[in-house]
Amino acid sequence: MSLPSRRLTPTATRLSSSLPSSASPHFPSIHFASPSLLRSPLSLTTSSTSSFSRLFASSPPATPITSTMGDVPDADMDAVQRRLMFDDECILVDENDRVVGHASKYNCHLWENILKGNSLHRAFSIFLFNSKYELLLQQRSGTKVTFPLVWTNTCCSHPLYRESELIDEDALGVRNAAQRKLLDELGIPAEDVPVDQFISLGRILYKAPSDGKWGEHELDYLLFIISDVNVNPNPDEVADVKYVNRDELKELLRKADAGEEGIKLSPWFRLVVDNFLLKWWEHVEKGTLKEAVDMKTIHKLI
Repeated sequence: MSLPSRRLTPTATRLSSSLPSSASPHFPSIHFASPSLLRSPLSLTTSSTSSFSRLFASSPPATPITSTMGDVPDADMDAVQRRLMFDDECILVDENDRVVGHASKYNCHLWENILKGNSLHRAFSIFLFNSKYELLLQQRSGTKVTFPLVWTNTCCSHPLYRESELIDEDALGVRNAAQRKLLDELGIPAEDVPVDQFISLGRILYKAPSDGKWGEHELDYLLFIISDVNVNPNPDEVADVKYVNRDELKELLRKADAGEEGIKLSPWFRLVVDNFLLKWWEHVEKGTLKEAVDMKTIHKLI
């Protein structure tokens, strides 16, 4: 199946150079879990729900967001993105990928917090190939707070601080989150992307500024899956989608490097392309992808 490029919105094709400035600062707290309550991910099963609940209860709830627009941080932010920034709790980790707490997506992506070294969180980047071994790319929505309108891999997001997405064994928590987010962003139903079909090839640690206020500091799981899927993109998340073969990807990289057509790539996607993707693509075509798996190494690409 080959999916033609779809333009979902009439937005400009260049990267936004600025975002609305913050209204009255009123930030939720970053919560660091008590060391005595942090357990092996293997304990986060249905038999340990009470322990997991105590882990949540060890931190006070984030400061609620008032309904008065003038009191809300970044009141001009897109409503959907603002809800995600404050409602989603990312998983804070150390550089060895050990869980140390949780914080709102908002706090995790403020560049000032990243520079203080307290915002490293888990993420994932999905690379979905169809049966022709073409890679599905997306252009992020123009309303995204970080890196709007850039082209990137199929789907990029975060496992959340919830029991089903904190399971470390075989990266099951991350794979659960990947299935959830493919539905949220691209409308891909769960049956098209079974959790056990994702292959976690490796992890990278990187840091990248977006626009001066926002940025990324992530320990990113790289997930591959081969499936012919039904795609119905959510315009709140995705501006455009298209499948590319290797030659078409190389041309996209050339245009981005030359500044042609306003094409920009996400920094994490470019890191994966430059360090791993073309080699791993060969494994996709040969059916030997599992031979490329290395979950012991955390590649620090900072």
